[in-house]
Amino acid sequence: MSALGMLPTAQDPHEGVFAPADYRGQVRASCDVLVVGSGPGGAVVAKELAEAGRDVILLEEGPPMGRRDFTQEAGEAMQRLLRDGGSRASRGNLVTPTMQAIVLGGGSVINSAICARPPAWIFDKWGERTGTTLTLDELAPHFDRVEAQLGVAPTPDEVQGERNQRFRQGCEALGMSCEPTWRNVRGCRGSGECFTGCRNGAKKSVDISYVPAAIRAGARVYTGIRVETVLAHGRRAHGVRGTIVEPLTGRELGIAQFDAKLVVLAAGCMATPVILKHSGIADSSGLVGQDLRFHPGLAIMAEFAEPIDPWKGATQGYHSLQHLKEGLKFEVLWSPPAILATRMPGLGTDYQDHLLRYGHIAPFDVICAADHSSGSVRALPGTMSPDIRYTFDQRDVELMQKGLGILSDICWAAGAEAVLPGLNGMPEILRSREEAEIIRKQPLRASDTIAASNHAFCTTRMSPDARRGVVDEDGRCHDLDNVYVADTGIFAASPGVNPMLLCMALADRIAGKIATRPL
Repeated sequence: MSALGMLPTAQDPHEGVFAPADYRGQVRASCDVLVVGSGPGGAVVAKELAEAGRDVILLEEGPPMGRRDFTQEAGEAMQRLLRDGGSRASRGNLVTPTMQAIVLGGGSVINSAICARPPAWIFDKWGERTGTTLTLDELAPHFDRVEAQLGVAPTPDEVQGERNQRFRQGCEALGMSCEPTWRNVRGCRGSGECFTGCRNGAKKSVDISYVPAAIRAGARVYTGIRVETVLAHGRRAHGVRGTIVEPLTGRELGIAQFDAKLVVLAAGCMATPVILKHSGIADSSGLVGQDLRFHPGLAIMAEFAEPIDPWKGATQGYHSLQHLKEGLKFEVLWSPPAILATRMPGLGTDYQDHLLRYGHIAPFDVICAADHSSGSVRALPGTMSPDIRYTFDQRDVELMQKGLGILSDICWAAGAEAVLPGLNGMPEILRSREEAEIIRKQPLRASDTIAASNHAFCTTRMSPDARRGVVDEDGRCHDLDNVYVADTGIFAASPGVNPMLLCMALADRIAGKIATRPL
């Protein structure tokens, strides 16, 4: 049994990170604070508590992936970086793809680096749902700390590219507010490769920002560890048990057990409730794995007469928040051409003709707060994989349809000569603003859409009332004295905007609360 008392030989690009090759079939270690999950929430907690002098271990199921490991080929990238090879989806009245990362750094490695503070009224909505009293002002210093660590700043004009500029032009022509997205990047080259991993190293994902800082402060980071059970007795946990898994294949290699005085679960809003359920803890409210919320998103393609080379420019460089209070956020979109090609209409030569026009097409999208829609997460029998259920409420479908109508207006105002709506029962191509009114007028059901969402939250939601939430406002489980949650599962409702920055600010606050309390 390996005690792993010394750091392993440096591994490029994440020096000081342990991997299954270091374990020799089993691992047992102990610490003050054990953090499960190295994504945006977990990495913040690990770094802040290590710098506060606590003995910290950070666990991650996926492998470390650096610049030389990334590939622009979408299929290979999805197999390497995403759970279930990118095929994870919810079931319900529609199939909703949801891409969840399995890599050191979690979703920060594959997202578009958007860092958006939610508006103050979001926290009023949270209070109405679960009785929380958090405010934007209270979280402001935590946002400041995270943004400074990540180098968050508006996307500059020189890396916007024509695709983003067309969205801006369309919004401005309609009199809609529009602003450059704030992103955690330094030296972005506008290569549009955020989704497959930034080969330029410009995106400051937490695996190259917070995790190295945690290691410098003395934290130990173990990858290839799938946590399955929180070991607890009464109101106190004393560690976790899990399995060593081989990177990329998931082959089980041995047993892992970590003893700890305090456990922080930050495995994501899909995995954390599965771990809690498997452990038989923290569910006196009956809300573990319940109230799953998404930001369903839909995209339409604007086709222009002239080439705009959409692969050039920041992945998502502009957005409009004008309709945010209604529950709608408008954005520019980009992802690998092989993925966007699945949204092209037609068969045979018709489909080929669309592909030949790729250089003329810009995808724009709308995401919906979907406050009437919800779902659940539980383990598939005999596994630690989630069974995800979600119902897209017709009221939210109608709100999304309104958003698609506005999105169509943006396309025409930007100078599009055609729009590809991508909706069942509608023409494949709309060639005038008048024809495009069908997007507003034709009845739309959830099953007519190809909605997807990589924003997910609320499965271990917070509330000061133990009957209405799984954790309190400090992230501590109501049923346990030394188990915390620090991922998007603790959101009380939709944040309206991209969730990463809010998750990190809450994690920074949670770490501060833990640091002031005895273990």
